Amino acid sequence: MSPNGPRRKVLISGASIAGPALAYWLHRSGYAVTVVEKAGALRDGGYPIDIRGTAIDVVRRMGILPQLRNAHIDSRRCTFLNADGSTIASVNPRTVAGGVEGQDLEVRRGDLATALHTLVHDDVEFLFGNSIATLDQTAHGVDVTFHHGRQRTFDLVIGADGMHSSTRAALFGPEAQFHRHLGYCFAIFTMPNASALSHEVMMWNTPGRAAALYAVGDDDELHAFLTFHQPEPPLDALRDPDVQRDLVATAFADAGWQVPDMLRALRHADDLFVDTAGQIRMPRWSNGRVALVGDAAYAPSFLTGQGSSLALVGAYVLAHALATNRDHTTAFAAYERGAREFVAMNQALVDTGAATLFPTTADALEQRNSRLRDLVTLPSAPARPAHSALALPDFAPTP
Repeated sequence: MSPNGPRRKVLISGASIAGPALAYWLHRSGYAVTVVEKAGALRDGGYPIDIRGTAIDVVRRMGILPQLRNAHIDSRRCTFLNADGSTIASVNPRTVAGGVEGQDLEVRRGDLATALHTLVHDDVEFLFGNSIATLDQTAHGVDVTFHHGRQRTFDLVIGADGMHSSTRAALFGPEAQFHRHLGYCFAIFTMPNASALSHEVMMWNTPGRAAALYAVGDDDELHAFLTFHQPEPPLDALRDPDVQRDLVATAFADAGWQVPDMLRALRHADDLFVDTAGQIRMPRWSNGRVALVGDAAYAPSFLTGQGSSLALVGAYVLAHALATNRDHTTAFAAYERGAREFVAMNQALVDTGAATLFPTTADALEQRNSRLRDLVTLPSAPARPAHSALALPDFAPTP
């Protein structure tokens, strides 16, 4: 970039997946990059996430594919259970969730975040334990005041701060106008692996409710998931951890199987995360010198299994647009042209995921269970990709 003028400064808000991925590609293109993250440190561990399709190509180009293959969870079995805990069917997880064996990956969220951070931490400025307080756009840049009081000016600001993005709220308005509620609430937390599960998922269902225990290896801990039908988002409840716990406990008060043990663990979990299943759908992803990427712009919901993959691909497309167009308005338009159709196709996967995992009526649940039994008795079908593909443009060699 230096042959065309001074090194441009970019602030990225968010150090999870999209933020560090974008930082890598922008630094490679000659930008001076700062990443601000409200958490005090990088979050390790975390629930399993998928890296699929075009996102595999992105991490390959970043040079971290071998590391992520070593971190691959390799779940071997997904067992679906009736209300009384009896087995409906036990199948290969890829049969249900899609994906191509030997190509797509499933890793702990923290393993991907750590790989991305390690790739860029020597080249990019990270400001942990801080966040953006105010943004003031001018003709020449964006004046940023941080919550810790310091003021700085950047050429561009990118919001990579998740589904409940404060960057989006500051520049585009309240989340409600972009949020598409999908009719579910969910809780995620860890609990002891008292059942000695290994490389497998156990999922219990009744109409409109699901409880799952996920063993990502032979660890002493399980990832616990509780999901329930909620036609309207309980926004007030989501602001208070005690009310969150009560909301989930009430929804599963009469549940069988191991759900009572899960509810007891939920009461004491220090890593509890409760939210609604939803998507972010926006008519545009930029405003002046500020743009959004990943969940902040187009969260697809966990029902698609595509959140991390969209973050990686979106970061790549945005960085390429900024690398090839010095004018930010032109670059942001190219970013939307390059990614919007891909985003729309992946967000459309949500209905398939909801129907498979969380049927809301007894008839729909029995139809789902019948399909699962057929998967066991019928010959295996060829693996189907659970994603759409996007041809990635090439970056010019690093100067």
